[in-house]
Amino acid sequence: MFGFSSGAVLTLKAAASGLAISRLALYEPPFLVDDGLPQRARDVSVRLTELLSSGRRGDAVELYQTEMVGIPAEIVAQLRQAPFRPALENIAHTLVYEATILGDMPVLAQQLPSITIPTLVISGGNSQARMRSAAQTLTDALPNAQHRSLEGQTHDLVPAVLAPVLEEFFES
Repeated sequence: MFGFSSGAVLTLKAAASGLAISRLALYEPPFLVDDGLPQRARDVSVRLTELLSSGRRGDAVELYQTEMVGIPAEIVAQLRQAPFRPALENIAHTLVYEATILGDMPVLAQQLPSITIPTLVISGGNSQARMRSAAQTLTDALPNAQHRSLEGQTHDLVPAVLAPVLEEFFES
């Protein structure tokens, strides 16, 4: 099973629940328990729900980008004109799910020792330091994990770079 970002956290939750998973590959899991992310995620989840219930999808996107992702407000303001912005607003309701998953991270942290399946934790070599650190922390907490940093990569997925790494891991 492969998971990316908060989806990587969701795949860990699936493994911890005992689903029949033979191997896990996780790209840039935001496993940030000690930096206040879980509480911030719970607080943001409430605010996202309020924004979405009042039809303020764009404001919900911007709240998530600034407070959960850490994008500076001036960059977020520039992104309002980006061609992908309408797509982000269309899926804004899923941000509540993401915040909920991230808010439950302390419970997952306690379950990590029970996840004994082979796991590959991948980070981008040019990602934020906190994401690279999170990947290493997660690798250290899992009993059967290895970490791989992909030189020149960021939090954005580049299939041509990632696919060979996943193929090698899943075929071994």
